[in-house]
Amino acid sequence: MIVMTPPEQPEIDTSRPHPARMWNYWIGGKDYYEIDKQVGDEAAAAFPAIGEVARHSRACLGRMVRHLAENEGIRQFLDIGTGLPTHDNTHEVAQRVAPESRVVYVDNDPLVLVHARALLAGRPEGRTDYLQCDVREPDRILAEAARTLDLARPVGLIMFGIMGNVIDDDEAYAIVRRFVAALAPGSFLAFNDGTGVLDKEGREEGIRIARERGSSPYIARTPEQIAEFFTGLELLEPGVVSTSRWRPGPHPFGTPPEIDATCGLARKP
Repeated sequence: MIVMTPPEQPEIDTSRPHPARMWNYWIGGKDYYEIDKQVGDEAAAAFPAIGEVARHSRACLGRMVRHLAENEGIRQFLDIGTGLPTHDNTHEVAQRVAPESRVVYVDNDPLVLVHARALLAGRPEGRTDYLQCDVREPDRILAEAARTLDLARPVGLIMFGIMGNVIDDDEAYAIVRRFVAALAPGSFLAFNDGTGVLDKEGREEGIRIARERGSSPYIARTPEQIAEFFTGLELLEPGVVSTSRWRPGPHPFGTPPEIDATCGLARKP
């Protein structure tokens, strides 16, 4: 069952690039405009690793969601900053394990809503909803998500590639704390964001290009700063690590190389 909570009339600005659409372009998707491709190519010329970062981040999301559904018994997911639907979306991974899983997606790009209507339909045993909201509206998101999710029961909170768009550190930490505080004990925070450790100059130049062309502001935090988002939570092994190295499974060439993104999965005690 899929339930939509849309604005009355989505307005899509095709003259400005949007992070969700550029991300879709970088992971090899098809749902973007020419401006997103143009700026995505310019940013990638400055920071060539961005495609690899995007693909590893997507794969890590699937591994974390599958772990939560298979091993932790999580049946509810709140995916904030979901981006455009592609393969192995959160509800597909979760409902493959447990068809009754409920998922609420949140994004602020109206194009995501347009595609969500067609592509985010879940299994009939479960439920999938989409909210067009900004991550800076935690109280609104929580109130609307509560129509689909039972916040008195554990929830998997997914925040992949979203908090870099909140460039003030204090505001970013406060937003994540607000979400975590509203969730029941036994809930999880799955968090991933970009860093600039391996190619700081390239990452910063890519950010500058995208911002000057009209995309949203973005900040690449250090792994130590990203670790702060897990304060008060119980990190699962292997802790806060390069995204490519979070439980990657058997790899024919040994341990995957590090990438300029850092992640972790943690339980609320």
